Amino acid sequence: MSELFRIPVRAASRAYEVLAGAGALEAAAGEMRQLCPQGRAIIVADRDALTAHRIRLESVLTGVGLKPDFILLEGGEGVKTWEGLRIVTDALLDREMARNEALIAFGGGTVGDLAGFAASIMKRGCGFIQMPTTLLAQVDSSVGGKTGINTSHGKNLIGSFHQPDLVVADSGFLESLPRRELAAGYAEIVKAGLIADRALFERLEAAEADPLALDALVPVIADAVRFKARIVAEDEREAGVRALLNLGHTFAHAFEAEAEKGALIHGEAVSCGIVMALKFSASLGLCGPDAARRAAAVLGGAGLPVSIRELPGGPFDPSALTARMGQDKKNAGSGITLILARGIGEAFISPGHEPAQISAFLAGEV
Repeated sequence: MSELFRIPVRAASRAYEVLAGAGALEAAAGEMRQLCPQGRAIIVADRDALTAHRIRLESVLTGVGLKPDFILLEGGEGVKTWEGLRIVTDALLDREMARNEALIAFGGGTVGDLAGFAASIMKRGCGFIQMPTTLLAQVDSSVGGKTGINTSHGKNLIGSFHQPDLVVADSGFLESLPRRELAAGYAEIVKAGLIADRALFERLEAAEADPLALDALVPVIADAVRFKARIVAEDEREAGVRALLNLGHTFAHAFEAEAEKGALIHGEAVSCGIVMALKFSASLGLCGPDAARRAAAVLGGAGLPVSIRELPGGPFDPSALTARMGQDKKNAGSGITLILARGIGEAFISPGHEPAQISAFLAGEV
């Protein structure tokens, strides 16, 4: 049985805890009751996740005197739209949700992003509880307060920063996930080590057990959350160092935008994007080729794609990928901003890269 961790997040706008590991749901029940003073728990829920865990969730909530009230959604990026936002906000208004009530997001990152955005604009801001049910959401999107939706212009271009009051990252929710989904979340744990936690990366590199076994995952979930909490405390609104968390993401978002619909999931795109960022760093003489090789070995060991040729949803055109990267919200002024690295655990923000240079690099990788 894995351990339960309590990890503080001290963002400038709000301090809160992440409960991670076995029994996190039960441990958080009393605090959830306080955050839902009307005696009901309004929950925006991924339909599949709820099917897997409804009995336990309802038992815990009713056990502390909360009546669950579900707003059901289909998971996946398709829900993060203006229409999805309208559906959720209309449902909250129909329920006459009060500002002192906390909206609960139960599902993966897409449901959390959408519900969090709805909470941020509902009556100019109501409470919010993240209850992530995927590994990717537990280590990444549920912590730090980024919320939003996608548009025809790109991913996450409409949104807000709205910190949760509580994050409940129960490892039991991961038991129903297919291995592919676990691997997708593992990419974000590896990313944390590559950015600025060499010791974490080396622990992952040295591990001999199955990296996706729950008992092995829970301690590194806690490590990754602690890492992100430090970054968020230093730079809540991504004015500086928090942009480092986007290592590999400029490449990844381009892969996702260009992939055949439904073929590629975010963590797979991030895995390949990380390796591309390290290879591009090496091509510029910023680091040796060993960094990309080591990262690819750890990511590939979890079954993740580490080259563009391995990515589902291809083939990919270098010019089209570069054009997508040119639309990234991190760009400022001329050129494309990337997160690059001088080695393992030594990521930095690198603006002003010429599209032609990136396209030429990608042409050698497709």
